[in-house]
Amino acid sequence: MAAEGANWYVVHTYSGYENKVKANIEKTIENRKLQDQIFEVTVPMQDVIEIKNGQRKQVQKKQFPGYVLINMIMNDSTWYVVRNTRGVTGFVGPGSKPVPLSEEEMKPLISSGERIVVSFEVGDLVTAIAGVWEGTVGKVVAVNEGKQTVTINVDMFGRETPVDISFMDIKKSN
Repeated sequence: MAAEGANWYVVHTYSGYENKVKANIEKTIENRKLQDQIFEVTVPMQDVIEIKNGQRKQVQKKQFPGYVLINMIMNDSTWYVVRNTRGVTGFVGPGSKPVPLSEEEMKPLISSGERIVVSFEVGDLVTAIAGVWEGTVGKVVAVNEGKQTVTINVDMFGRETPVDISFMDIKKSN
């Protein structure tokens, strides 16, 4: 895929300019015949499941908004071309020194799993639509993106008891 001496670098861009930066760098590679020095420009995307009103919808979102990954051989001319592309604010690294990503850092970027994004937050009323709590209505007291669960308080034996329920098993109450 890439030649000897090529590494992946992270470039910071203005928010929302990731695809424009990618297109501009690719055009410059073509115009200046840099195919042998800059090999790939990518905006990492990931499949995200959004749940709104109980409806699941799969969408693609930028994995790292404001960043573009570039597989290139770092030298004065490639640095200059990338650094002076409209929308680029700089390479990621200490001071002005770009730091390449390691293989370990690149692995999760190449194979990323899907995530669920929900449209409810702490304080919202939700209804369990599946599982042992099906039909239960509760107020969200916590949202755990990592575990993909919400915590609601349920009245059990006259006491409020916190219960974790999967994003997949709830919908926002009206």
